[in-house]
Amino acid sequence: MVDAGFDLTFKVADDATLNIKKYGAFLYDHLVIFAPTVEEFGGNLNVETLTDFIDNGGNILIAGNSNLGEVLREMASEVGFEADEEGTTVIDHLNYDTKDEGKHNLVIAKNLIKSDKITGGVTAPLLYRGVGLLVDQENPLVLDILTGSTTSYSHNPDLPIKEFPHAVGKQTVLIAGLQARNNARVVFAGSLEFFSDEFFNSLVEPVSGGSVASGNEALAKALTSWCFKESGVLRVESITHHRKGEVETPNFYTIKEEAVYTIVVKEYVNGEWVAYDGTDMQMEFVRIDPFVRVTMENKGKTGEMVANFKVPDTYGVYQFKVNYHRVGLTRLYTTNQISVIPLRHDQYERFIISAYPYYASAFSMMAGVCIFSMVFLHYKEEEVKKKAE
Repeated sequence: MVDAGFDLTFKVADDATLNIKKYGAFLYDHLVIFAPTVEEFGGNLNVETLTDFIDNGGNILIAGNSNLGEVLREMASEVGFEADEEGTTVIDHLNYDTKDEGKHNLVIAKNLIKSDKITGGVTAPLLYRGVGLLVDQENPLVLDILTGSTTSYSHNPDLPIKEFPHAVGKQTVLIAGLQARNNARVVFAGSLEFFSDEFFNSLVEPVSGGSVASGNEALAKALTSWCFKESGVLRVESITHHRKGEVETPNFYTIKEEAVYTIVVKEYVNGEWVAYDGTDMQMEFVRIDPFVRVTMENKGKTGEMVANFKVPDTYGVYQFKVNYHRVGLTRLYTTNQISVIPLRHDQYERFIISAYPYYASAFSMMAGVCIFSMVFLHYKEEEVKKKAE
């Protein structure tokens, strides 16, 4: 982390002087909590302070173990996770390492979330020994970063199984993540040993035979990079919109005009802001509901996303809206308000093709009236001869 440019401050979890906030401002941008058994933090640090830290955009990396302290359990529940009971561990009788001590709790995990922004593209098997987690599947902000295999479950290895385990199969989450609506990130790992030098340098030796270097170190680096917003971060540099063929932003649009919307999006990669290469970003033209939804064209090296569309034929107050949310990336949400007005009196068509039958009927009626008038005025009846004649 020092090599990545972070300034580190180390504190004991129960230090009486522990404090992350002073004069209403937070002293740190990120927190790493590697104190799995602590029951209560020192100083004025508590769960409420940590949730306030997240609400203000701070990021937290937490690691636990089978003897997880009460304060970390409460913290986990605040961010959408639930840790199993004290003394339990993840067990897998088919996918465990030969270095296991007979409890089958040194498991080999491979089920990573499908997002290279979070995992760094790690494909090597991982060693894990720790508590199992459950996540709230109805919470759209929670991520199952690493899960157990279909044969894994969470239970105390020293006790017989009399009740259905807390977590079974792929519901057994080993590492969970959260990206809040303000893009604050939390990573909760149920194993402190996952981040140890022993697991970093160890070979994965499954009971089925063979051996390969573990991917723990690579995944740990990718997780810390993602959690501390060194990867998977998007930002909007500029937004413009104008009528097609013009360059200036108007104060309003008229119905049925051709418009062009442009947004410049950059991604933070290796310490630099580069053009985002996504091709699935959409823009909506909204008046309560979207009247227009169009996928924008990525112009390449500049990071420009361009949408060409026709303004709806309904006037009112609209918004250009971009709401882009992809796994592993920070959420982009931006709106720009604009008015759409009806046509002026001199902008309407003089003769509408579909109205030609009505025009013809009107002129035919006028011609008929003229002919009738001429006939009526100039027609003279012959006088009837008197009977005397």
